[in-house]
Amino acid sequence: MITTISRVDAPATTPPPRDRFWTTRRRDELTGWLFIAPQLAGTVVFVLVPLLLVGWYSLHEWNVLADSFTFVGAQNYRALAQDPKIGGVLRASALFSAGLVVVNLSLALLLAVLLNQRLRGTTVFRVLFFSPVVVSLVAWTIVWRFMLQNNGGINDLLAAVGVTGPNWLRSGGTAMAAVIVVQTFKNVGLNMVLFLAALQGVPRELYEAARTDGASAWTVFRRITLPLISPTVLLTSIITVVGSLQVFAQIAVLTEGGPGTSTTVLVYYLYQQAFQFHAFGYGATLSMLLFAIVLALTVLQWRMRRRWVFHES
Repeated sequence: MITTISRVDAPATTPPPRDRFWTTRRRDELTGWLFIAPQLAGTVVFVLVPLLLVGWYSLHEWNVLADSFTFVGAQNYRALAQDPKIGGVLRASALFSAGLVVVNLSLALLLAVLLNQRLRGTTVFRVLFFSPVVVSLVAWTIVWRFMLQNNGGINDLLAAVGVTGPNWLRSGGTAMAAVIVVQTFKNVGLNMVLFLAALQGVPRELYEAARTDGASAWTVFRRITLPLISPTVLLTSIITVVGSLQVFAQIAVLTEGGPGTSTTVLVYYLYQQAFQFHAFGYGATLSMLLFAIVLALTVLQWRMRRRWVFHES
């Protein structure tokens, strides 16, 4: 008997699947890039490219009237180090920034605490304090210039009660204070709203527990309120510091840097050098100095947040 052995074919081996390029992960990554593309393009076009151009211009002597653009290397930076006015300009900038930050944040926090009470009419006061934020900056400053003149509305009110007011914008002792007050009233509403939102996020149970334990109002504010709103304090301080170093219209309209150079802050001095004296190269150098100061202060505040911002230690 002949036995027939059937040959069984081995199963065909399927080739390993080829990696697809258009995977789910890559589609998600592309979606994310598409969402941030407008902001990224705006940052590149309106921040990074101008910053590089300003750095390039600071290495040149650019005279628009003479139509000359000459490479001078670090000459503008040496001129900056030897500028006899730069010390006074930096002191005025520091004084304005320090005064604005202290007065603005303190007043904004005080208003937010008061308007956070559950009382009738608080909505009206919120609108009143926030309305200057949406008013045109130049219009706001022009109105205050007329009010602060020697024969303006402020001195007329003081004269009505027998007080002789100073020439606020032409006296070295009051000009800087007047500019700080005008800028504070203009933007205090924005910080007030940010503080108010933070205060409304503090759990009421913590206040009730503190009152049950007999804590005073100051202890409650210092131990509960202030730590819990410290992230908002960090945000408002950074915004206010950066904004104070970029002030220009208020100085130009109110004092034009005077009397003398007592209110000539860095941005206004930059404007004078670039657009009044047509020293665009030196103006670009001052711009780089301003950028370095803003960057250093922002990084310093961000690094110090671990010491006092809640949940950051």
